[in-house]
Amino acid sequence: MRKYLLALALSSLVFSTASFADNGRGTPEEQKACTRDVQKHCRAVIDQGDFTILACLKENRAKISPACDLVLKSHGQ
Repeated sequence: MRKYLLALALSSLVFSTASFADNGRGTPEEQKACTRDVQKHCRAVIDQGDFTILACLKENRAKISPACDLVLKSHGQ
C-alpha cells in the first residue's frame, strides 16, 4: 500500500506541471529517479500533496540523488 501511495504521489508530483513530460506525470525514468529520495527525505509529507513533496525535495536538495536533482533542474525546479 505504501508503494502504491508513493507511486501515486510521485506520478502527480511536480510532474503535473505543463512544463513536464507530455503525459503530465513525468517519464517512468524521472519518477524512478526520485522515488528513493521521496521515501528517504519526504516520507512524512507524502500525503500532503504534490507541491509539499516538491518543497520537501527542494529543502533537501543537498541530500537528494544527482539523478533526482537533474530531473528537478530539467523542469525548472
